[in-house]
Amino acid sequence: MTFSRRKFIKAAGLTTMSGILLNQSGIASERVWSLNNKTLKIGLIGCGGRGTAAAMEALNADPNVILYAMADAFQDHIDESHKTLTEKMGQKIQVAKENRFVGLDAYQKLLATDVDVVLLAAPPAFRPSHLEASVNAGKHVFCEKPFAVDAPGLRRVIAASKKSKEKNLALVAGFCWRYHLPKRETFSRVLNGQIGKVLSSESTYNTGELWYKERQAGWSDFEYQLRNWLYYNWLSGDHIIEQAIHSIDMLQWAMGDQLPIQVTGSGGRQKRTDPKFGNIYDHFALVYEYPNGSKSYFSSRQQSNTAPSYMVELVGDQGKCLVDCRTGEHSITGKTPWKFADETKFTDENAYKKSNSRSMYQQEHDELFGSIRKNKPINDGEWMVKSNLVALAGRMAAYSGQTVTLDAALASNETLSPAAFSWDLKYNLPIAIPGIDTKI
Repeated sequence: MTFSRRKFIKAAGLTTMSGILLNQSGIASERVWSLNNKTLKIGLIGCGGRGTAAAMEALNADPNVILYAMADAFQDHIDESHKTLTEKMGQKIQVAKENRFVGLDAYQKLLATDVDVVLLAAPPAFRPSHLEASVNAGKHVFCEKPFAVDAPGLRRVIAASKKSKEKNLALVAGFCWRYHLPKRETFSRVLNGQIGKVLSSESTYNTGELWYKERQAGWSDFEYQLRNWLYYNWLSGDHIIEQAIHSIDMLQWAMGDQLPIQVTGSGGRQKRTDPKFGNIYDHFALVYEYPNGSKSYFSSRQQSNTAPSYMVELVGDQGKCLVDCRTGEHSITGKTPWKFADETKFTDENAYKKSNSRSMYQQEHDELFGSIRKNKPINDGEWMVKSNLVALAGRMAAYSGQTVTLDAALASNETLSPAAFSWDLKYNLPIAIPGIDTKI
Protein backbone atom coordinates (compact mmCIF):
# COMPACT_ATOMS: atom_id res chain seq x y z
CA MET A 1 0.00 0.00 0.00
CA THR A 2 1.30 3.46 -0.85
CA PHE A 3 0.62 6.25 1.60
CA SER A 4 0.76 9.90 0.64
CA ARG A 5 2.38 12.13 3.24
CA ARG A 6 -0.97 13.63 4.27
CA LYS A 7 -2.63 10.22 4.49
CA PHE A 8 0.23 9.07 6.67
CA ILE A 9 -0.21 12.00 9.03
CA LYS A 10 -3.95 11.45 9.25
CA ALA A 11 -3.77 7.68 9.64
CA ALA A 12 -0.53 6.69 11.22
CA GLY A 13 -0.49 8.80 14.34
CA LEU A 14 2.58 8.08 16.40
CA THR A 15 3.31 4.68 14.93
CA THR A 16 6.94 4.22 14.16
CA MET A 17 8.24 4.45 10.66
CA SER A 18 11.67 5.27 9.41
CA GLY A 19 11.86 8.78 8.12
CA ILE A 20 12.46 9.55 4.50
CA LEU A 21 14.57 12.62 4.08
CA LEU A 22 13.32 14.90 1.40
CA ASN A 23 15.53 16.28 -1.30
CA GLN A 24 16.62 19.70 -0.13
CA SER A 25 19.03 20.54 -2.93
CA GLY A 26 19.09 24.17 -3.93
CA ILE A 27 17.64 25.40 -0.67
CA ALA A 28 20.11 23.90 1.71
CA SER A 29 21.19 27.28 3.02
CA GLU A 30 17.70 27.92 4.37
CA ARG A 31 16.38 24.41 5.06
CA VAL A 32 18.73 22.38 7.17
CA TRP A 33 15.92 20.71 9.09
CA SER A 34 15.58 17.04 8.20
CA LEU A 35 12.01 16.68 7.00
CA ASN A 36 10.46 13.25 7.15
CA ASN A 37 7.10 11.63 6.68
CA LYS A 38 5.98 12.62 10.14
CA THR A 39 7.02 16.27 10.02
CA LEU A 40 4.04 18.58 10.41
CA LYS A 41 4.33 21.82 8.44
CA ILE A 42 2.78 24.91 10.00
CA GLY A 43 1.46 27.97 8.19
CA LEU A 44 1.00 31.24 10.07
CA ILE A 45 -1.70 33.61 8.80
CA GLY A 46 -1.47 36.91 10.62
CA CYS A 47 2.07 37.63 11.84
CA GLY A 48 1.46 40.22 14.56
CA GLY A 49 2.29 39.72 18.22
CA ARG A 50 -0.39 37.13 18.97
CA GLY A 51 0.29 35.20 15.79
CA THR A 52 4.02 35.14 16.48
CA ALA A 53 3.43 33.87 20.01
CA ALA A 54 1.02 31.23 18.73
CA ALA A 55 3.65 30.04 16.24
CA MET A 56 6.18 29.70 19.03
CA GLU A 57 3.76 27.66 21.13
CA ALA A 58 2.91 25.45 18.16
CA LEU A 59 6.59 24.80 17.52
CA ASN A 60 7.10 23.92 21.19
CA ALA A 61 4.19 21.49 21.16
CA ASP A 62 5.83 18.74 19.14
CA PRO A 63 9.45 17.81 18.37
CA ASN A 64 8.78 17.20 14.69
CA VAL A 65 7.08 20.38 13.48
CA ILE A 66 8.40 23.31 11.48
CA LEU A 67 7.11 26.72 10.49
CA TYR A 68 6.91 26.39 6.71
CA ALA A 69 4.93 29.40 5.44
CA MET A 70 3.85 32.85 6.60
CA ALA A 71 1.19 35.27 5.36
CA ASP A 72 0.29 38.80 6.37
CA ALA A 73 -1.05 42.00 4.82
CA PHE A 74 2.22 43.76 5.67
CA GLN A 75 5.82 42.93 4.78
CA ASP A 76 7.16 44.46 7.99
CA HIS A 77 4.97 42.17 10.07
CA ILE A 78 6.42 39.11 8.36
CA ASP A 79 9.98 40.40 8.62
CA GLU A 80 9.70 41.16 12.32
CA SER A 81 7.88 37.93 13.13
CA HIS A 82 10.35 35.82 11.13
CA LYS A 83 13.30 37.47 12.86
CA THR A 84 11.82 36.94 16.33
CA LEU A 85 10.89 33.33 15.66
CA THR A 86 14.28 32.52 14.14
CA GLU A 87 16.04 33.92 17.19
CA LYS A 88 13.81 31.91 19.53
CA MET A 89 13.24 28.68 17.59
CA GLY A 90 16.32 28.31 15.37
CA GLN A 91 16.10 25.56 12.75
CA LYS A 92 12.40 24.99 13.32
CA ILE A 93 11.86 28.10 11.22
CA GLN A 94 12.03 26.82 7.65
CA VAL A 95 10.18 29.52 5.74
CA ALA A 96 11.76 29.94 2.33
CA LYS A 97 11.39 33.38 0.80
CA GLU A 98 8.95 32.02 -1.77
CA ASN A 99 6.72 30.92 1.12
CA ARG A 100 6.48 34.38 2.72
CA PHE A 101 3.29 35.84 1.27
CA VAL A 102 2.30 39.51 1.55
CA GLY A 103 -1.00 41.18 0.73
CA LEU A 104 -4.71 40.87 1.29
CA ASP A 105 -4.77 37.58 -0.67
CA ALA A 106 -1.68 36.20 1.05
CA TYR A 107 -3.69 33.61 2.98
CA GLN A 108 -4.88 32.00 -0.26
CA LYS A 109 -1.29 31.59 -1.45
CA LEU A 110 -0.27 30.06 1.88
CA LEU A 111 -3.16 27.60 1.78
CA ALA A 112 -2.03 26.51 -1.68
CA THR A 113 1.18 25.14 -0.16
CA ASP A 114 1.32 21.73 1.50
CA VAL A 115 1.15 22.97 5.08
CA ASP A 116 -0.67 20.63 7.45
CA VAL A 117 -1.71 23.03 10.21
CA VAL A 118 -2.61 26.71 9.95
CA LEU A 119 -2.66 29.29 12.72
CA LEU A 120 -5.31 31.96 12.08
CA ALA A 121 -4.35 35.21 13.83
CA ALA A 122 -5.23 38.03 11.44
CA PRO A 123 -7.71 40.72 12.61
CA PRO A 124 -11.13 39.18 13.42
CA ALA A 125 -12.99 40.54 10.40
CA PHE A 126 -11.00 38.16 8.20
CA ARG A 127 -11.59 35.08 10.32
CA PRO A 128 -14.70 33.70 8.58
CA SER A 129 -13.11 33.75 5.13
CA HIS A 130 -9.77 32.47 6.44
CA LEU A 131 -11.43 29.61 8.34
CA GLU A 132 -13.65 28.66 5.40
CA ALA A 133 -10.68 28.56 3.04
CA SER A 134 -8.55 26.60 5.51
CA VAL A 135 -11.20 23.93 6.00
CA ASN A 136 -11.85 23.70 2.27
CA ALA A 137 -8.11 23.20 1.79
CA GLY A 138 -8.14 20.33 4.30
CA LYS A 139 -5.95 21.97 6.94
CA HIS A 140 -5.99 21.46 10.69
CA VAL A 141 -6.65 24.84 12.37
CA PHE A 142 -5.75 26.82 15.43
CA CYS A 143 -8.28 29.68 15.32
CA GLU A 144 -7.59 32.72 17.48
CA LYS A 145 -10.65 34.34 19.06
CA PRO A 146 -12.99 35.96 18.18
CA PHE A 147 -14.31 34.19 15.13
CA ALA A 148 -16.68 36.76 13.65
CA VAL A 149 -17.60 40.42 14.10
CA ASP A 150 -21.22 40.08 12.91
CA ALA A 151 -23.96 37.46 12.57
CA PRO A 152 -23.50 36.74 8.84
CA GLY A 153 -19.82 36.09 9.55
CA LEU A 154 -20.66 33.87 12.52
CA ARG A 155 -23.04 31.78 10.43
CA ARG A 156 -20.17 31.17 8.01
CA VAL A 157 -17.97 30.10 10.92
CA ILE A 158 -20.67 27.72 12.18
CA ALA A 159 -20.87 26.11 8.75
CA ALA A 160 -17.09 25.90 8.44
CA SER A 161 -16.70 24.36 11.89
CA LYS A 162 -19.29 21.68 11.07
CA LYS A 163 -17.48 20.95 7.82
CA SER A 164 -14.15 20.64 9.61
CA LYS A 165 -15.65 17.99 11.89
CA GLU A 166 -17.06 16.10 8.92
CA LYS A 167 -13.57 16.13 7.37
CA ASN A 168 -11.95 14.94 10.62
CA LEU A 169 -9.91 18.12 10.92
CA ALA A 170 -8.75 19.64 14.19
CA LEU A 171 -10.20 23.01 15.13
CA VAL A 172 -8.85 24.47 18.35
CA ALA A 173 -10.22 27.81 19.55
CA GLY A 174 -8.12 30.59 21.06
CA PHE A 175 -10.28 30.62 24.19
CA CYS A 176 -7.17 29.93 26.24
CA TRP A 177 -8.85 29.65 29.68
CA ARG A 178 -10.54 26.44 28.53
CA TYR A 179 -7.03 24.95 28.50
CA HIS A 180 -6.03 26.31 31.92
CA LEU A 181 -5.77 23.55 34.54
CA PRO A 182 -7.02 25.55 37.57
CA LYS A 183 -10.13 26.64 35.65
CA ARG A 184 -10.74 23.14 34.37
CA GLU A 185 -10.64 21.90 37.97
CA THR A 186 -12.92 24.69 39.18
CA PHE A 187 -15.59 24.75 36.49
CA SER A 188 -15.80 20.95 36.42
CA ARG A 189 -16.88 21.14 40.07
CA VAL A 190 -19.52 23.74 39.24
CA LEU A 191 -20.82 21.59 36.40
CA ASN A 192 -20.90 18.59 38.75
CA GLY A 193 -23.18 20.49 41.13
CA GLN A 194 -20.75 21.47 43.90
CA ILE A 195 -22.47 24.86 44.36
CA GLY A 196 -25.90 23.51 43.49
CA LYS A 197 -28.18 25.30 41.08
CA VAL A 198 -26.62 28.52 39.77
CA LEU A 199 -28.96 31.36 40.74
CA SER A 200 -26.92 34.33 39.52
CA SER A 201 -23.47 35.19 38.27
CA GLU A 202 -21.16 38.08 37.50
CA SER A 203 -18.31 38.38 35.04
CA THR A 204 -15.98 41.31 34.42
CA TYR A 205 -13.24 42.39 32.06
CA ASN A 206 -12.24 45.84 33.28
CA THR A 207 -8.79 46.86 32.08
CA GLY A 208 -6.73 49.84 30.95
CA GLU A 209 -6.29 51.24 27.47
CA LEU A 210 -4.41 49.64 24.61
CA TRP A 211 -1.79 50.53 22.01
CA TYR A 212 -2.20 52.98 19.14
CA LYS A 213 -0.07 53.48 16.00
CA GLU A 214 0.44 57.01 14.65
CA ARG A 215 -0.27 57.44 10.99
CA GLN A 216 2.83 57.30 8.79
CA ALA A 217 3.47 59.06 5.48
CA GLY A 218 2.22 57.00 2.58
CA TRP A 219 -0.40 55.07 4.51
CA SER A 220 -3.80 54.99 2.83
CA ASP A 221 -6.93 55.33 4.97
CA PHE A 222 -7.39 51.58 4.86
CA GLU A 223 -3.80 50.82 5.85
CA TYR A 224 -4.08 53.23 8.78
CA GLN A 225 -7.27 51.55 9.96
CA LEU A 226 -5.92 48.05 9.43
CA ARG A 227 -2.82 48.83 11.49
CA ASN A 228 -5.13 50.16 14.22
CA TRP A 229 -7.75 47.48 13.65
CA LEU A 230 -8.89 47.11 17.26
CA TYR A 231 -10.54 50.59 17.20
CA TYR A 232 -12.90 49.81 14.29
CA ASN A 233 -15.83 47.54 15.00
CA TRP A 234 -15.97 46.32 11.41
CA LEU A 235 -12.43 44.94 11.90
CA SER A 236 -12.40 43.93 15.59
CA GLY A 237 -16.06 43.59 16.59
CA ASP A 238 -15.50 46.16 19.41
CA HIS A 239 -13.69 45.31 22.64
CA ILE A 240 -16.55 43.23 24.07
CA ILE A 241 -16.01 40.75 21.25
CA GLU A 242 -12.30 41.21 20.69
CA GLN A 243 -11.11 41.08 24.34
CA ALA A 244 -13.88 40.82 26.93
CA ILE A 245 -15.18 37.71 25.20
CA HIS A 246 -12.75 35.76 27.43
CA SER A 247 -14.91 36.52 30.47
CA ILE A 248 -18.08 35.73 28.55
CA ASP A 249 -16.58 32.43 27.46
CA MET A 250 -15.70 31.48 31.04
CA LEU A 251 -19.27 32.28 32.08
CA GLN A 252 -20.64 30.17 29.25
CA TRP A 253 -18.37 27.33 30.24
CA ALA A 254 -19.61 27.45 33.85
CA MET A 255 -23.21 27.49 32.58
CA GLY A 256 -22.65 24.32 30.60
CA ASP A 257 -22.53 26.24 27.30
CA GLN A 258 -26.25 26.80 27.58
CA LEU A 259 -27.26 29.91 25.64
CA PRO A 260 -29.08 32.72 27.46
CA ILE A 261 -32.51 33.63 26.16
CA GLN A 262 -31.93 37.36 25.89
CA VAL A 263 -29.73 40.26 26.93
CA THR A 264 -30.32 43.91 27.87
CA GLY A 265 -27.70 46.53 28.56
CA SER A 266 -25.85 49.69 27.76
CA GLY A 267 -22.47 51.01 26.72
CA GLY A 268 -20.71 54.00 25.26
CA ARG A 269 -17.59 56.16 25.01
CA GLN A 270 -16.86 58.24 28.10
CA LYS A 271 -13.09 58.69 28.02
CA ARG A 272 -11.74 57.29 24.78
CA THR A 273 -13.50 59.89 22.63
CA ASP A 274 -10.67 61.05 20.34
CA PRO A 275 -11.40 60.26 16.66
CA LYS A 276 -8.15 58.26 16.56
CA PHE A 277 -10.00 55.61 18.58
CA GLY A 278 -12.33 54.86 15.70
CA ASN A 279 -15.91 53.96 16.45
CA ILE A 280 -15.78 51.45 19.32
CA TYR A 281 -17.12 51.87 22.87
CA ASP A 282 -14.93 51.96 25.98
CA HIS A 283 -17.45 50.31 28.33
CA PHE A 284 -20.36 47.85 28.35
CA ALA A 285 -22.80 46.74 31.10
CA LEU A 286 -25.19 43.87 30.35
CA VAL A 287 -27.64 41.48 31.97
CA TYR A 288 -28.07 38.04 30.41
CA GLU A 289 -31.16 35.97 31.26
CA TYR A 290 -30.92 32.17 31.12
CA PRO A 291 -33.71 29.60 30.56
CA ASN A 292 -33.49 28.37 34.19
CA GLY A 293 -34.32 31.86 35.44
CA SER A 294 -30.83 32.83 36.53
CA LYS A 295 -29.30 36.15 35.52
CA SER A 296 -25.72 37.01 34.71
CA TYR A 297 -24.33 40.50 35.18
CA PHE A 298 -21.46 41.42 32.87
CA SER A 299 -19.31 44.54 32.62
CA SER A 300 -16.24 45.47 30.63
CA ARG A 301 -14.17 48.61 30.46
CA GLN A 302 -11.02 49.84 28.73
CA GLN A 303 -10.18 53.02 30.65
CA SER A 304 -6.80 53.85 32.20
CA ASN A 305 -6.54 54.70 35.92
CA THR A 306 -9.73 52.82 36.79
CA ALA A 307 -10.19 49.86 39.12
CA PRO A 308 -9.29 46.60 37.34
CA SER A 309 -11.35 43.44 37.50
CA TYR A 310 -11.15 40.21 35.51
CA MET A 311 -13.21 37.48 37.15
CA VAL A 312 -16.25 35.22 37.19
CA GLU A 313 -18.33 34.70 40.32
CA LEU A 314 -21.23 32.25 40.51
CA VAL A 315 -23.81 32.08 43.29
CA GLY A 316 -25.58 28.74 43.71
CA ASP A 317 -28.15 27.46 46.18
CA GLN A 318 -25.42 25.45 47.93
CA GLY A 319 -22.38 27.68 47.61
CA LYS A 320 -20.36 30.23 45.67
CA CYS A 321 -17.56 29.91 43.16
CA LEU A 322 -14.93 32.57 42.47
CA VAL A 323 -12.43 32.57 39.61
CA ASP A 324 -10.21 35.64 39.65
CA CYS A 325 -7.80 35.91 36.74
CA ARG A 326 -5.83 38.70 38.38
CA THR A 327 -5.18 37.18 41.80
CA GLY A 328 -5.17 33.55 40.70
CA GLU A 329 -7.86 32.55 43.21
CA HIS A 330 -10.03 29.57 42.28
CA SER A 331 -12.31 28.71 45.18
CA ILE A 332 -15.68 27.34 46.22
CA THR A 333 -17.34 28.25 49.50
CA GLY A 334 -20.54 26.97 51.11
CA LYS A 335 -21.75 23.41 51.69
CA THR A 336 -18.67 21.76 50.11
CA PRO A 337 -15.77 24.22 50.26
CA TRP A 338 -12.73 23.76 48.06
CA LYS A 339 -9.76 25.79 46.93
CA PHE A 340 -7.26 25.18 44.18
CA ALA A 341 -3.90 25.13 45.92
CA ASP A 342 -1.81 26.20 42.95
CA GLU A 343 -2.64 29.90 42.54
CA THR A 344 -1.26 30.60 39.09
CA LYS A 345 -1.64 34.28 38.45
CA PHE A 346 -2.28 35.27 34.89
CA THR A 347 -0.67 38.64 35.60
CA ASP A 348 2.59 37.08 36.77
CA GLU A 349 4.57 35.99 33.72
CA ASN A 350 6.83 33.80 35.84
CA ALA A 351 3.99 32.08 37.69
CA TYR A 352 3.96 29.05 35.45
CA LYS A 353 7.64 28.45 36.13
CA LYS A 354 6.88 28.17 39.84
CA SER A 355 3.78 26.02 39.64
CA ASN A 356 2.60 22.67 38.39
CA SER A 357 0.33 24.36 35.88
CA ARG A 358 1.17 24.43 32.20
CA SER A 359 0.78 27.76 30.42
CA MET A 360 -2.72 27.77 28.97
CA TYR A 361 -1.39 29.08 25.67
CA GLN A 362 1.07 26.21 25.44
CA GLN A 363 -1.52 23.68 26.57
CA GLU A 364 -3.79 24.65 23.65
CA HIS A 365 -1.13 23.69 21.17
CA ASP A 366 0.07 20.64 23.09
CA GLU A 367 -3.44 19.20 22.88
CA LEU A 368 -3.96 20.32 19.28
CA PHE A 369 -0.84 18.59 17.98
CA GLY A 370 -1.31 15.60 20.28
CA SER A 371 -4.78 15.07 18.85
CA ILE A 372 -3.47 15.24 15.29
CA ARG A 373 -0.78 12.68 16.07
CA LYS A 374 -3.37 10.33 17.56
CA ASN A 375 -5.73 10.86 14.62
CA LYS A 376 -8.36 12.03 17.10
CA PRO A 377 -8.51 15.70 16.19
CA ILE A 378 -9.97 18.09 18.75
CA ASN A 379 -12.85 20.16 17.45
CA ASP A 380 -13.96 23.13 19.58
CA GLY A 381 -16.38 24.38 16.93
CA GLU A 382 -19.67 23.65 18.68
CA TRP A 383 -19.05 25.64 21.85
CA MET A 384 -16.71 28.32 20.54
CA VAL A 385 -19.38 29.80 18.25
CA LYS A 386 -21.86 29.95 21.14
CA SER A 387 -19.57 32.17 23.19
CA ASN A 388 -19.03 34.39 20.15
CA LEU A 389 -22.82 34.65 19.72
CA VAL A 390 -23.35 35.63 23.37
CA ALA A 391 -20.79 38.43 23.04
CA LEU A 392 -22.30 39.51 19.72
CA ALA A 393 -25.80 39.69 21.22
CA GLY A 394 -24.46 41.77 24.08
CA ARG A 395 -22.92 44.30 21.70
CA MET A 396 -26.16 44.46 19.74
CA ALA A 397 -28.12 45.16 22.93
CA ALA A 398 -25.75 47.93 23.99
CA TYR A 399 -25.52 49.53 20.54
CA SER A 400 -29.28 49.48 19.98
CA GLY A 401 -30.55 50.04 23.53
CA GLN A 402 -32.96 47.16 22.97
CA THR A 403 -33.48 43.77 24.58
CA VAL A 404 -32.02 41.29 22.13
CA THR A 405 -32.85 37.59 22.01
CA LEU A 406 -30.11 35.18 21.08
CA ASP A 407 -32.26 33.84 18.24
CA ALA A 408 -32.61 37.35 16.80
CA ALA A 409 -28.90 37.99 17.18
CA LEU A 410 -27.97 34.87 15.24
CA ALA A 411 -30.54 35.66 12.53
CA SER A 412 -29.34 39.26 12.10
CA ASN A 413 -28.36 40.30 8.61
CA GLU A 414 -26.47 43.38 9.75
CA THR A 415 -23.04 43.22 8.13
CA LEU A 416 -20.29 45.38 9.59
CA SER A 417 -17.44 44.60 7.22
CA PRO A 418 -17.39 45.78 3.60
CA ALA A 419 -18.10 43.30 0.84
CA ALA A 420 -14.45 43.41 -0.27
CA PHE A 421 -11.17 44.77 1.01
CA SER A 422 -8.71 46.82 -1.06
CA TRP A 423 -5.86 49.20 -0.28
CA ASP A 424 -7.81 52.20 -1.65
CA LEU A 425 -10.89 51.33 0.40
CA LYS A 426 -12.52 54.27 2.17
CA TYR A 427 -14.89 52.87 4.75
CA ASN A 428 -16.28 54.23 7.99
CA LEU A 429 -19.17 53.28 10.23
CA PRO A 430 -20.68 55.79 12.66
CA ILE A 431 -20.48 55.39 16.42
CA ALA A 432 -23.62 53.54 17.50
CA ILE A 433 -26.11 55.61 19.52
CA PRO A 434 -28.61 53.59 21.62
CA GLY A 435 -32.24 54.35 20.90
CA ILE A 436 -31.39 55.78 17.48
CA ASP A 437 -29.45 52.93 15.89
CA THR A 438 -31.98 50.27 16.91
CA LYS A 439 -31.25 47.88 14.06
CA ILE A 440 -29.67 44.60 14.97
